[in-house]
Amino acid sequence: MSKSAEEEKQQKAFGWAATDKSGTLSPFNFSRRETGDEDVTLKILYCGVCHSDLHVLKNEWGFTSYPVVPGHEIAGVATKVGKNVTKFKVGDRVGVGVLVGSCKTCECCQQDLENYCPQIIFTYNSQNPDGTKTYGGYSDMIVVDQRYVLRFPDNLPLDAGAPLLCAGITVYSPMKYYGMTEAGKHLGVAGLGGLGHVAVKIAKAFGLKVTVISSSPQKESEAINRLGADSFLVSSDPAKLKSAIGSMDYIIDTVSAAHPLLPLLSLLKVNGKLVTVGLPNKPLELPVFPLVFGRKLVGGSDVGGMKETQEMLDFCAKHNIAADIELIRIDEINTAMERLAKSDVRYRFVIDVANSLSQ
Repeated sequence: MSKSAEEEKQQKAFGWAATDKSGTLSPFNFSRRETGDEDVTLKILYCGVCHSDLHVLKNEWGFTSYPVVPGHEIAGVATKVGKNVTKFKVGDRVGVGVLVGSCKTCECCQQDLENYCPQIIFTYNSQNPDGTKTYGGYSDMIVVDQRYVLRFPDNLPLDAGAPLLCAGITVYSPMKYYGMTEAGKHLGVAGLGGLGHVAVKIAKAFGLKVTVISSSPQKESEAINRLGADSFLVSSDPAKLKSAIGSMDYIIDTVSAAHPLLPLLSLLKVNGKLVTVGLPNKPLELPVFPLVFGRKLVGGSDVGGMKETQEMLDFCAKHNIAADIELIRIDEINTAMERLAKSDVRYRFVIDVANSLSQ
C-alpha cells in the first residue's frame, strides 16, 4: 500500500543519463517529486553544456554516482507552482542553475551565499534531503524549491541566456567580490572558452580594459572583433608575455586544465589579483616569491548565491549580454562532449531540449 502512495507523489520524467565512467549518455526514464507547496515545476526548453558536465560524466573528480543526468544551465517555463509560491506564476520564463537546495539557516544561507552552504544540494549528482538523487537539465522537466529558481528578464533569450546560469555567474561573482569592476582598470581573461568569452563581455560592460590570454593564436581576431576584447596575448609566446609583464590589475583564470600560474602572476601589477574559477583535476603549483615581492593575491570563487545570480541575469539583460552558442539536438550530445573535450566549440553548446527530446 505505502509504495503506491509513494508512487502517486511522483511525476514521470525523461532524459539522457550516463551509467558508467565511459560517460556515454543514452535515454533514461526516471521520476521527479510531485510539486510541493514551495516548489516550481519547469518544462525545460534549453540546457547549456558545461565543462563540469564532462568531468562528472567521466568521474574525473572522483565523486560521480551513476546513473547521472547532467545539466545545470536550465532555461524553461513554469508549468506548475505550489500554493506557497509567491515569486513565480505559471507561464513565467524561469531558470535553474548549479544548485537546487541548501540548509537555509547557516551563516552562508543567511548572507545570500547559498552556493557556499555546507549542505548545498547540487542540481545533479547530489542528494535531496529524502535521500533521493538529483537529476539535472538534460531532461524534459524539473521540480525546484522557489528559492533556487531564477527569473529570466524578458529581453534575455532563453537559449543563449541559459549558460549565464553557470558560466555567467562564475565570472560575475568574483568580479564583484574582488573589486574587479572599476572602469578603466586592466583585466586579463585567461582561457577563451565558455567562461572566458562571457567574462570578456561582462568586463567590457563594467568599462574595463580587457586582454585575452590564450594558448590558441587562432582565437585572436574573434576575441577582439567579435567579443570586444582590447588585446590578445598568446600564452605560449615568451616575447609577447614579457612585453606585458606588470601590466594588469586583475586576471580571471578560467582554464580548466592543469597549467602554470607563474606566467600569469608575472603579468600582474603590484597588488594585483589572480582569481581562479576553472577546476583542473590536478593541483596547480603556486610559486610564493611573486606573491611576496608584489603583494599579490591568489583567490578562488564558485558561482554565486541566488540573489547575486538574479542580479547578474538582470545586468546581462540590461547590457544585451548572452553566451555565443551552438544549439544542438539531444541525440548529438555524445559527439558534442567529444568536441568539448578538445575545446572545439564557440563557445557553449546548448541542448534544444524541447524540440529534440522525445521517448
